[in-house]
Amino acid sequence: MRKLLLFSMVVLVGLVFIARLFYLQIYNTQSYDIYEDNAIRKVFTYPKRGYVYDRNGTLLVANQPSYDVMVIPREVEPLDTLEFCKLLRITKDDFLKTFNKAYRYSPRLPSVFLSHLSKEDYAVLQEKMRKYDGFYIQKRSLRAYQTSIGANVLGDIGEVNRSIINRDPYYRMGDLIGKQGVETSYEKTLRGVKGIKFIQKDRFNKDIGPFDEGRLDTLPQPGKDIKITIDAKLQEYGERLMQNKRGGIIAIEPSSGEILAMVSAPSYNPNILVGRERSKNFNKLYKDSIAKPLFDRGLQAMYPPGSPFKVINALIGLQEGVVNTNETFTCRMGYYYGSRKLTGCHHHRSPANMNLGIYESCNAYFVNVYRRILEKDGSNISENMNTWSNHAKSFGLGNYLGNDLSVGQKGRIPDGAYYDRAYEKGRWASTYVVSNAIGQGEVEATPIQLANMTAAIANRGYYYTPHIIKSIEGDTIPSKYTKRNYTTIDKQHFEPVVQGMYDVYNKGTAKHLKVSGIEICGKTGTAENFVRIDSVKTQLTDHSIFVAFAPKDNPKIAIAVFVENGYWGGRFAGRIASLMIEKYIKGDVTRTDFERWILDHTLEHEYEKPYSGKPFKINGETRVLRKEEYDQIKQAIIKNSQEEPLDQ
Repeated sequence: MRKLLLFSMVVLVGLVFIARLFYLQIYNTQSYDIYEDNAIRKVFTYPKRGYVYDRNGTLLVANQPSYDVMVIPREVEPLDTLEFCKLLRITKDDFLKTFNKAYRYSPRLPSVFLSHLSKEDYAVLQEKMRKYDGFYIQKRSLRAYQTSIGANVLGDIGEVNRSIINRDPYYRMGDLIGKQGVETSYEKTLRGVKGIKFIQKDRFNKDIGPFDEGRLDTLPQPGKDIKITIDAKLQEYGERLMQNKRGGIIAIEPSSGEILAMVSAPSYNPNILVGRERSKNFNKLYKDSIAKPLFDRGLQAMYPPGSPFKVINALIGLQEGVVNTNETFTCRMGYYYGSRKLTGCHHHRSPANMNLGIYESCNAYFVNVYRRILEKDGSNISENMNTWSNHAKSFGLGNYLGNDLSVGQKGRIPDGAYYDRAYEKGRWASTYVVSNAIGQGEVEATPIQLANMTAAIANRGYYYTPHIIKSIEGDTIPSKYTKRNYTTIDKQHFEPVVQGMYDVYNKGTAKHLKVSGIEICGKTGTAENFVRIDSVKTQLTDHSIFVAFAPKDNPKIAIAVFVENGYWGGRFAGRIASLMIEKYIKGDVTRTDFERWILDHTLEHEYEKPYSGKPFKINGETRVLRKEEYDQIKQAIIKNSQEEPLDQ
């Protein structure tokens, strides 16, 4: 019986082997995959990454050589670990940790053991690498920034992680990929295509020469150079003006939608995210919970738009026929509903028509217009709210703009359904939401949305999708960037609003910001700044906002400036906007008084430093906070941060 059992097992195993061989040779239709052949070593050669130039041809990003020590764990033979570690300037613990990580990734695939060797280290190590089986040196390119500005615009490159490799088989462990800015947006354009060499190995796992005489080897294809829309001189000037401040500046060319400047402050020198120090420096930037230098405030920060939003309500009011340019409304230092004051206002002439309402920024005027829009024809308020919302959204507000930037936020333009959920359908009225009339309440926008809104007004009713790409070597930019996007407001309604914005500079809230020889149209804004402390709404120092375009006719630049804790629109943001406009149009500035004032004044975050007992403005009054109050506010600011997690 035992002999029969043993014989049966031998026969069974033999039949299984025969069946498998028969299947593989006769029925298996899968073609031979050289990439899966363990007897062939694959050596990748990395292409030159494309250069990045500004709109005027100034080189911003080039390349520099870098050398990585690669390891194939399964091929590593016993070695003098201490000698090897001394050559690489690492500890034995570092060696074991990195080797084990590479082995977990794959015993038979190459991965980076030590990255970014200097030329000097490479020269020393190259002569001795033959002693260390399983290790070899691979050359690649790192970025070489020719500038210290535009970190949020240019972005950086870093190693891929497991999730990226799983999504895109092009990448392998140790490969570099664009992480932020144009490096991410145009990764496939800039990266080029890797080349590959197939090396035949013998049964002892030793290289014996090119596989198939190198017929399957390919050369790397270099990445394409790109020219971006940024004006490097304007970008540099904007970053200089925003030193020791927080906020964002976005400047757009209205006739094309090209982004001329994209400033986020605080910022950092892009050179610190290159080479072996990248990881340490990135972690330092990422963990800065107050300054948040990796958070692009021009694209991601959602703020109440404040008074610049009033011009949208003026345009909607004209389009819906609920007001004309000559009709006036009384202002008694604010808007009253019966005996209740719903919103305040500064002192100015009364009554106000549309022109005066814009250039004096009258809250009462725009609350009256807004209420008429929502109460038009006695119709359902929710439906009228939808009409208002759709008009506002046609300016690119309340949604992603469809641009080619690496990050962004939608902002918020509420509709009827929003308030039906908040107050129950049919149980709310226009007086509940009057803050929207003056750009407060539930309305939120990013600086790039405000700049785009301003460009649409400058163009009298249309805008081009904002974009950062100007040209691609040997290619064309997407057609959507050359297509006009029309608002829902008829063209004839824009002229009185443009005139009102022009008068803001001539006799209104920005009359002290005029620049000789340039007809600027603008709108000041002050946004209330709240945080929640134990569910209690607490007001801190207001934000300074300003939007403008110039010249009045055939505009060349539209700009939005947002300065956190900048008090009021004309104080910081207005001065910066005037300087940026003059710098771009004239190439130099004559308002050196503005420049000196801005550069001499800092706006460090009120809660960045340790408690000092100094007075702060809170809930409209200036007083000394107790340390417990101070710490509560500091934590609330961090908690309320809109920063999205970044992938290192």
